Amino acid sequence: MARETVRLLTRETPDFITPALWPANSPDLNPVDYQKWGKHRSRMNDADQLKSHVIEEVGTFLPVEHEAIRQWRPRLPACIRAHGGHFEHIL
Repeated sequence: MARETVRLLTRETPDFITPALWPANSPDLNPVDYQKWGKHRSRMNDADQLKSHVIEEVGTFLPVEHEAIRQWRPRLPACIRAHGGHFEHIL
């Protein structure tokens, strides 16, 4: 399922950053992850079901959550400079 998801996002989302370019786990890169995606517990059966769920969830985002997503890409270089550690204080 993960490979299908990456293929879907690569095809459908022009700014998608592939897993090969994901930085090390940094606490300053995940402002939306723990808020939204962790709440959904039912199993996705295919990419269409996942896509539908993502579209539905994004529709519920508050402006601050959209802003957090928008800032993610510019935060990547700071994460790299901090070797995956905290970097919020230098932005």
